[in-house]
Amino acid sequence: MKPIYIAEDVYLRELEIADAPDMFNLINSQRNYLGRWLPFVENTRDENDSRSFIQSVINAPTDRKEHIFAIISEGTFAGIIGFKGTDHDNKKTEIGYWLGEDFQGRGIMTLAVEALCHMAFNSMGMNRIQILCAVGNTRSSNIPRRLGFVFEGVEREGELLASGKFTDVEVFSILKREFEHTDM
Repeated sequence: MKPIYIAEDVYLRELEIADAPDMFNLINSQRNYLGRWLPFVENTRDENDSRSFIQSVINAPTDRKEHIFAIISEGTFAGIIGFKGTDHDNKKTEIGYWLGEDFQGRGIMTLAVEALCHMAFNSMGMNRIQILCAVGNTRSSNIPRRLGFVFEGVEREGELLASGKFTDVEVFSILKREFEHTDM
């Protein structure tokens, strides 16, 4: 798959094994920041953990394969965005994402989510996309709001954080017919 350019010096490309060192270094350098919301940070202890994750994405069985992308900003690994839990029978999927702190506040993730919405609706034949954000993670939940997603409610204790505590998650969704009528 060709890279998806979302801004002049920012693009998405399928995750590859060569991303393992950069992915680990970004996670490792921002453990406290990323670990607050992302349960996998605590279990990412060395580069091999990042490599194993990438291998699981690349080697997933065809019927469970998801598109997971590295976000590259000005030649630097900035984060990840991708689909998860895609249900082809019911034509729905979820978008998950994370971005290094230094890359936030530039609109990168909003553009990346918008690009994946176009892909899901136009190339994958999806009818519904949802995004889950931990309650309190305002930077993350502002993204679906900006893109016209509908806030559906709170899934109580929907995610187990690395601290061993459950957190509530906000559920946002957008339907194909709603997305087609936005100004995006």
